[in-house]
Amino acid sequence: MSPTVALLRVDRYEAQLLDERLAALLAPWGGMAAFVKPGQKVLLKPNLLTGNRPGKECVTRPDLVAAIARLVRQVGGEPFLGDSPAFGSAKGVAIASGYGPMLEELDIPLVEFRGVRQSTDSPAFQHLRLSREALGADVVINIPKLKSHVQLTLSAGVKNLFGCVPGKMKAWWHLEAGKDRDRFGEMLVETARAIAPALTILDAIVAHEGNGPSNGEPRSLKLLAAADDVFALDQACATLLGLNELAVPTLAAAARLQLQHPTLHYPFLDAGDCRILDWRQPDRLVPIDFGAPRILRSTLKHLYIRLIKEPFQAYARSSS
Repeated sequence: MSPTVALLRVDRYEAQLLDERLAALLAPWGGMAAFVKPGQKVLLKPNLLTGNRPGKECVTRPDLVAAIARLVRQVGGEPFLGDSPAFGSAKGVAIASGYGPMLEELDIPLVEFRGVRQSTDSPAFQHLRLSREALGADVVINIPKLKSHVQLTLSAGVKNLFGCVPGKMKAWWHLEAGKDRDRFGEMLVETARAIAPALTILDAIVAHEGNGPSNGEPRSLKLLAAADDVFALDQACATLLGLNELAVPTLAAAARLQLQHPTLHYPFLDAGDCRILDWRQPDRLVPIDFGAPRILRSTLKHLYIRLIKEPFQAYARSSS
């Protein structure tokens, strides 16, 4: 049976419109109640890449996350927010990205991810170090931003779950697996399989094209997508953007592991019919591998943001 990918037009991040379109988007499965039962702890996992690119659409819009949280609450679930940004803390990036009013208004807890060793069934990776909070949630709702990516070509559902690798372990994976593009892609796929999101909702109302994931430009696509199979969602994204799946390490790895699908079921819009003919890909791909000097610089930058910049910004806000 072909997995379902729901794709709908949404032209703006307005609360009432998002509530209505999200309800319609999830109707093929029977609504949010098909994924969340009363009393369940539900991790909302947006893309909180950075707070240093305001207006560049590098992160999932808080308006969309708020609408999803409202739906979760309506069916009796208990939402909480979490991520592990490459630089800084989840709280620091969330506040810098405009999440503060939403978190306060809806009283949604925000957690910092801590690592735990997780065994896998993969012969290539006997274990992974992943977020204790993500693995412990009753339900994970993955909420990526559709972006181009200078290392991986595409950042969507699977890549967003790399945020469940805590702290600087992400940099270590670039050092350890980054020398082999296929191995790095397979690590991302196995991470997605281990986290096993029940639902992925893609923010492509305004996407990020060009030299992503943070140095590109906003691109209005006016689309929301949802799938209960994160690999199907990414497959649909490749079709939508006209990408060669074998050129995207996560899609190529999913194909090798027989996680791709010969056909997808589109109850609304078909990704092929909505194809973006002028999507701007990265100007050039850069190596996935992080050498030791880059790891050191990355670690120092992370510590500076967490220990100096974020506390100073918090103090400035409290004093204003």
